[in-house]
Amino acid sequence: MRILMLHNRYKVPGGEDVSTLMQVELLRSNGHTVELFEESNDRIEILGVTRTAARAIWSPQSYSRINALLDADRFDVMHVQNFFPLLSPSVYYAANGHGIPVVQSLRNFRLICPEGMLYRDGRACTECVGKRFASPGVRHSCYRQSRAGTAVVASISTAHRIAGTWRDRVSLYVTPSEFAAAMYAQGGWNPDSILTIPNSVHPDPGAGSGTGGYALLVSRLVPQKGIETLLDAWRYADVSYPLKIAGDGPLRSAVERAASLNPSISYLGPVPLQEAYDLMGHATFVVVPTTGVETFGRVAAEALAKGTPALVSDLGGLTEIVDDGVTGWLVKPGDHQHLADRVVWMIEHRDGVAKMRRRARTAFVERFSSDRVVQQWVTAYRDVIDKGRS
Repeated sequence: MRILMLHNRYKVPGGEDVSTLMQVELLRSNGHTVELFEESNDRIEILGVTRTAARAIWSPQSYSRINALLDADRFDVMHVQNFFPLLSPSVYYAANGHGIPVVQSLRNFRLICPEGMLYRDGRACTECVGKRFASPGVRHSCYRQSRAGTAVVASISTAHRIAGTWRDRVSLYVTPSEFAAAMYAQGGWNPDSILTIPNSVHPDPGAGSGTGGYALLVSRLVPQKGIETLLDAWRYADVSYPLKIAGDGPLRSAVERAASLNPSISYLGPVPLQEAYDLMGHATFVVVPTTGVETFGRVAAEALAKGTPALVSDLGGLTEIVDDGVTGWLVKPGDHQHLADRVVWMIEHRDGVAKMRRRARTAFVERFSSDRVVQQWVTAYRDVIDKGRS
């Protein structure tokens, strides 16, 4: 197949960016032709807030560029990973004009929650789900703490709902978890138009040793990722086990401060993907304490790929990756004491952790390995292509 892949990259790379690149490589390594067309949020500073807001709803520039690309080359399907904010849903219309089916990944909750992670004031929030206009989100300035910015994001979903874009212009939506599919169905999407395909970890990084003697967090350092919960577990719950933190973001200074005050905490800064894999493989366990709601939770799947148990929040798509007490633990979101209790269990039960390592690796191979996931994508693409021809 010939696949046109579209993606709007974030300034600080996250799981969506990594998942997109891995899917491109996965498909190419299985003999398919994939052309990746990317926009970058680095351009927002050049365009300015007003022009970016206008393009988020409808971008004539993106429409023209995709139209020209489709005029010049032949593709069987167009897969949009993330259109927000610079690509916009205008790219669907360009593909439709060429008779090319559109697949849209739902890697966050942006279309039913302006904040994107069903998160407000340190906890999960679903007030906007199912509303024609996300007025609660606007009232609370959920997107970047800006009421005007939140109104723009909310308007994208409402405007294209009224125009029938979500219903008529996308052949298939794909979520990485059943939880995300259910939330979008609750938000008004036709359940029959949504397919669940988990993220893969490609190529397989191989199992690690688990002999490093430390806990590990690899994350964007933002409030939604539960950074404060993690730091509080080490600060208030008498946890002295070594903790390594890798990543970058607005809470970097808080992490640096915690590391300066607590000799058990080491801040590594942002690290390349391969180094992150090496750290995961050597770690005793990985921590994913998010208080926002993940559609999936890539770091947890990567930990399993390395055979490393994960302590994850009992929330969203993470609950479909980690089997509680088998490949790790589910932890109460925002509860630093509960997290600390599970950390202590991991430290004191070496035989139990060894069993978890074997089960974690097995779970990865059976559910998230390349061979399992690529076939699901190939089947999904062929189905929408065949329907478009009928």
